[in-house]
Amino acid sequence: MGNKRRVTPTVYVSVDVEADGPIPGPYSMVSFGAVVAGWDDGEGFRRAEVGAAGFYRELRPISAEYVPEALAVSGLERAALEAGGAEPGVALQEFGRWVERVRTGPEGRRYRPVMVAYPAVYDWQFLYWYLMRFTGSSPFGHSGCLDLKTLYAARAGVPFAGIGKRSMPAELLPDLPHTPRPGRRAGAGGAVRQSVGVAGPRARLTVPGGPTTHAGREPADAPCSGRPGSGVRERTARSSACRPAYR
Repeated sequence: MGNKRRVTPTVYVSVDVEADGPIPGPYSMVSFGAVVAGWDDGEGFRRAEVGAAGFYRELRPISAEYVPEALAVSGLERAALEAGGAEPGVALQEFGRWVERVRTGPEGRRYRPVMVAYPAVYDWQFLYWYLMRFTGSSPFGHSGCLDLKTLYAARAGVPFAGIGKRSMPAELLPDLPHTPRPGRRAGAGGAVRQSVGVAGPRARLTVPGGPTTHAGREPADAPCSGRPGSGVRERTARSSACRPAYR
């Protein structure tokens, strides 16, 4: 009689961070967006439907230092963030409560939240640092992070070095429109596009010796909550984030 594999039900939360420099602390996370990508209970990945719950905040800088080229990627203005950005402590506490809500699946089942990003190393370092600095805890723990680039390399059986979105099959990439700068809602749109991309390497690639599964419909959009009355211009969640060249 074989041992039954223990399965921890997981909810994948796509996160996209925009920052004004290479590392947290000396530099600031200026915005971040998150959306539920889907759930996995061990019986296959189930993609979130259209209108999946989303979260978005633009943050007040925590440092006087910033890299103009990095800030330009976000499409946000320094003065507007200083005047109307959310206080990091408040925003990160709200985010923790949001994750706590969405970890309850469609049938009321509790799932363990795992952050997903492309590439995860940049987004994770900022979000985790901010969570620990301003709330003292992380809803993803200290290691609950999945890098989509690594996942693609492992499942496609290709070397990690040299992988980029341009080298991936078109059918694995989200078919959502790009909104050019200025004034795009980078963090929100990036999270939405990543959430679509999760189902590519997660659910569509054939694994040697394993089944190929197909998830449900791809979400064309997802609402992202802004901070009413913040004075920071709200933007549509259908915009997208291009990774900054300096990363």
